[in-house]
Amino acid sequence: MRRSRLRGWRKAVVLVFSLCECAANFLVLRLRGEPPLQERALWLHRSCRMVLRRLGISRRVFGATPAKGLIASNHLGYLDILLYGATVPCVFVSKMEVRAWPLLGLLASLGGTVFIDRKSAASTAEAARRIEDLLTAGVLVLVFPEGTSSDGAGVLRFHPSLFEPAVVAGAPVTAAAIGYSSGGGAGERDLCYYGEISFAPHLIETLELLDIVATLRFGFPQFYGDRKQAARLTREAVVGLRGHACGGMEAISANDHAAIDR
Repeated sequence: MRRSRLRGWRKAVVLVFSLCECAANFLVLRLRGEPPLQERALWLHRSCRMVLRRLGISRRVFGATPAKGLIASNHLGYLDILLYGATVPCVFVSKMEVRAWPLLGLLASLGGTVFIDRKSAASTAEAARRIEDLLTAGVLVLVFPEGTSSDGAGVLRFHPSLFEPAVVAGAPVTAAAIGYSSGGGAGERDLCYYGEISFAPHLIETLELLDIVATLRFGFPQFYGDRKQAARLTREAVVGLRGHACGGMEAISANDHAAIDR
């Protein structure tokens, strides 16, 4: 792997200053009053694009990005938030633990992320109500229905409860899949943040790599009348999108058209 410890720490400094700049830009918004969630989503969208550009992380996007409804994706780690945030202005739904991530947790919070305490039925019910309100208002919402991140070896079971708000609101559900590769020779698994991996060391090791590329694929919006059916069929669609290109979603077929952004 073409790693460089100096590169890792240099990019870490760039990341810290960039996130502080993002927070300062948010404070400017707050001077005009409490920003609505759609404005927060646009702020997060611009912030994520800036951070990725400064870190030299590229995106390849396949398929039309939805303007409303629920996006349901597999989850590989903290980079997912930056990559999806840079691709579509949306409000995220995430586990409560993300709030404690250094700086990235603050970015998610300021962006209006709906946090769920999976150990609390009351928290889950309140989150469902908020998601339904957002969908009814036409705000794009992105969920990671696996409930946790994985090493990319497979797509975990999708929790049906996260699809209930879309069913009730009559909102479309779009399957999406994310994958990673690196020109430095690291495999996708090396870029995933999962299990008992420590955040800071993993972040530095990730930033040490050259040419990190994320591939995002979007399916077609679908409407469902049952949350269990929505979870099952959406997971199948995500598995299909992940399998569309083997080896970390790196291959591109002749019929694909990718939007490439650095």
